[in-house]
Amino acid sequence: MVLDSGEVFMDQVEGKSVGSSRDLLETGNRAAKTAAVKPRQPAAKRSNVAKKEKVSHNGLPAQTNSSQVVERRPSSSSSKGGATPRPPLRRPLSLEMTPQRLRGSQEQMADRRIVQPPWRSGSAAPSPPTRSLTSPSLGAGGWMRRSESTCSVNYSLGLRAGRGQMRPATSLPHIAKGTGSTTLPSSSRPCLLVALRPLNLEQEKQAFFQSDYKYEPQFEYAQPEPRSVLEKYREGSGLFLEQAVGIMECVLKKFGSYENFEEVTGGSVLPKSQVWAAVRKYLQKEGCVGEVVVRLSDELLSQAVMVVESCRPTLTINLAGARQHWLEGMLRHEIGTHYLRGVNNNLQPWGTTEGRKQFGLKPANPTEEGLASLHSVLLRKQPYLWRAALLYYTVYHATSMSFSQLFSHIARFVQDPDVRWEYCLRAKRGQTDTSQPGCFSKDQVYLDGILRILRHRRNIDFKMLTSLGKVSFEDVERLRHLAVLPRTRIPHFMRDQERYLQHLDHIVAMNELDDSSLRDLLP
Repeated sequence: MVLDSGEVFMDQVEGKSVGSSRDLLETGNRAAKTAAVKPRQPAAKRSNVAKKEKVSHNGLPAQTNSSQVVERRPSSSSSKGGATPRPPLRRPLSLEMTPQRLRGSQEQMADRRIVQPPWRSGSAAPSPPTRSLTSPSLGAGGWMRRSESTCSVNYSLGLRAGRGQMRPATSLPHIAKGTGSTTLPSSSRPCLLVALRPLNLEQEKQAFFQSDYKYEPQFEYAQPEPRSVLEKYREGSGLFLEQAVGIMECVLKKFGSYENFEEVTGGSVLPKSQVWAAVRKYLQKEGCVGEVVVRLSDELLSQAVMVVESCRPTLTINLAGARQHWLEGMLRHEIGTHYLRGVNNNLQPWGTTEGRKQFGLKPANPTEEGLASLHSVLLRKQPYLWRAALLYYTVYHATSMSFSQLFSHIARFVQDPDVRWEYCLRAKRGQTDTSQPGCFSKDQVYLDGILRILRHRRNIDFKMLTSLGKVSFEDVERLRHLAVLPRTRIPHFMRDQERYLQHLDHIVAMNELDDSSLRDLLP
């Protein structure tokens, strides 16, 4: 099932235009009654006839059905009453004209229908959301147009009662490229993780596989990142290497191989229709239907990414990673954590770059990604932290290995060549000549954040951590009395904090993590 915004438009048509059509038909009936001395049909029946009009994929009433409805009524009257046939009624004016809320220049309408790639803004490091006062994709009653692999989940029962209007852009989080700007960024540079996807990826993968995994890929990029960005992530850490290996060995001991672990715990890869259905169901759980544009892609190196396009939060999901039992965990990661914390961040006095500096806030990471990664596995029966552990391990060894050496090294944990390729590619992002040692260490933030949160889980007020927005758990206590709490939102799985802590304890036990070791590493 593909969710389509046509239903929203139909509500607008039925709410206004069909009413006008009904009035016009009533006038025609009164005229027919005088001429043919024929009793008027019940109002309920006329209403049913009027509502038989169909809607095209663009939301406009179909011409053919309307014509049939108008012409059928006079023919019935003339056949039974013997009156001279009168000319067919004209299509009601209210159904021929563009509804008032959708009127505008042709250029404005075209802008609303253009589906841009979701990589309009972003920066090398996570930025705090700032509000946007402009939104070319969101006029009153406007919507995003859907393509085959794009869906705007933008209506609910409540919205339909309000004739399809969506929340204004000013109430949604916006991650701006600049600092404190209220206009759209002029740069079209894609976000970091997309910019680091090589242009010649498929060619180099084929050459690597044909060489029996001995060739060192030579990657090309559309817009090479500034050296300062790559320097920031060039050093891999080994602080939690022991924990990473322990987690993976725990999985192999139970499942025998990563491939078996993926099949048993992940389930089958879902088709698009089921992905759309699962996304809508989750948005309903969090009460944010109509706020997030969802897209599917087969070109991401990560499982999913949440960015902002034209002031609309946009979630792009990797189709290859949309597995039956893992998809909701990904939605808890991206929407239940990143998106809702961004919404809450906008309400706080530190919701801008200047505000963060003013209050002396620590960086949002590793808390942000650590919390989101915990939520990915939170409600699973077997919440293994395999992915975060293997990413950490792969990045650490990429620091001292070439691509082919790294590929061979991680075969200890992953046999599937395609899966190994993906992990090595992530660890070597940004490199042109992969024969040289070096890494892109950003992927270590997941396990780093996870273990820091688990170490202090008994002392963290998780509801307050979420309400404060994009802040580190270390800043919670000093910001508590400054927080603006009305209208903040807590994801459904965090509302019972006692049960939430039980889930965290279960994660610690399943991954055989030792609290005393964590206390030694993180005093």
